[in-house]
Amino acid sequence: MGKIAALPIVGMVLAECAQAGLMIVSKAAMSTGMNNLIFVCYSNALAALILLPTSLAFHRSSERPPLTVSILCWFFLLGLLGCVAQFIGYAGINYSSPTLGTAMLNLIPAFTFVLAIIFRMEKVHGRSCSTLAKTLGTIVSISGAFIVTLYKGPPLLMTTSADILSHNQLFLPQSNWVVGGMLLGFHCVVAAAWLIIQASVLKRYPAELIIVFYYCFFVAIQSVLVLWFVERDLSAWGLNPKIRLIAVLYSGVFGSAFQVGVSTWCLNRTGPVFVSMFKPLGIVVAVAIGVMFLGDTFYLGSLIGAIVIVTGFYSVMWGKANEEKMDDDAGPRGLSSEKQRVPLLGNIIEEI
Repeated sequence: MGKIAALPIVGMVLAECAQAGLMIVSKAAMSTGMNNLIFVCYSNALAALILLPTSLAFHRSSERPPLTVSILCWFFLLGLLGCVAQFIGYAGINYSSPTLGTAMLNLIPAFTFVLAIIFRMEKVHGRSCSTLAKTLGTIVSISGAFIVTLYKGPPLLMTTSADILSHNQLFLPQSNWVVGGMLLGFHCVVAAAWLIIQASVLKRYPAELIIVFYYCFFVAIQSVLVLWFVERDLSAWGLNPKIRLIAVLYSGVFGSAFQVGVSTWCLNRTGPVFVSMFKPLGIVVAVAIGVMFLGDTFYLGSLIGAIVIVTGFYSVMWGKANEEKMDDDAGPRGLSSEKQRVPLLGNIIEEI
C-alpha cells in the first residue's frame, strides 16, 4: 500500500520537472534564433506521432465515441487556441526567463475562475468561505504577477563562473522583462479559455488521449499554415544547431506525451487537488536548473512575486476543494453542480 501511495507523488514530481525542463530547453532553442512557430510546429508534430498509436491502443475501437464534423470543429478550435497560447508563451519565455514562465503558470487557475464566472460556469456566493477564498486568491495571484513583471529587484542567485557565462552569452539575448511578463500573462488568459473549452469537449467526447492527439495534430497543421506566409525562407526551418533538435525532441516526448499520461494517471487515483498541489514545484526546479546550467539570474522581484502568486494559487485551490467537499456532503445537486465542477478540473491538463 505504501508503494502504491507513493507512486502518484513520484509521478507528479517527475511531471513538474519535465515542465520546468521544457521551459528551459525552449528558452535555449529560441535564443539561438529559432522561430517560435517553428518550435511549436515541430514539437506538436512529434507529439502527435507519439500519441497516435498510444491513443488508439488505450482507447479501443469498441470504446471510442464516434467522430463527427461537430467534434472535429471543436478539436480544431482547441488547436487554434493552443497554437496561440504556445506561441505567446514561448515568446514570453524568450523575452524573460524560465523562472518567470513557471511562476506565471500558477495564474491559470485564477484566470480560469474569472472566465468561468463570466460564462456562468461558476456561481458566486458572497457569504461563502469558498467563494471568498477563490476571489481573494485570484486578486492575490494577479497582484503577484504584477510584482514579478514590473519589479525585478537586486539579484539573489547568479552564476559567477566565467566559463558558464561566456558559453551562455552565445545564445542568451538581452531580456525584456516587462514585455515577457505581459506575454506570459496573456498566455495564461488564453490557456484558461482553452481549459474551459476543453472541459466542454470532454463532455462531448470522453476519450482524453484522442483529444490530445487531435489537439497536437491541429496545432502542428495551423502553425505550418501560418509559417508558410510568415517564413518563406525554408532554410530557417532547419534544426541546427543541435540545441534546437534536442529542444524539439524533449518538447514532443516530455512536454506533451509524458506529462499528459502522468497527469491523467494521477488524476484517476488522487483527484485534481492533489495534482494541483505540485504546480509551484516547477518554480524551484526552473530556478535551480537555470542558475546552475544556463547562467540565469534569480532576482528578488521573482522571489516575492512567486510567493504571492503561489499564495493566491493555493487560496483558489483551497476554495475549490472546500466547495467540492460541501457539494459531496450535501449530495448531488443536478446539472448546475456538475457545471461548477468542470472548469478547474481542467487545470491538471494544462501541460498538454
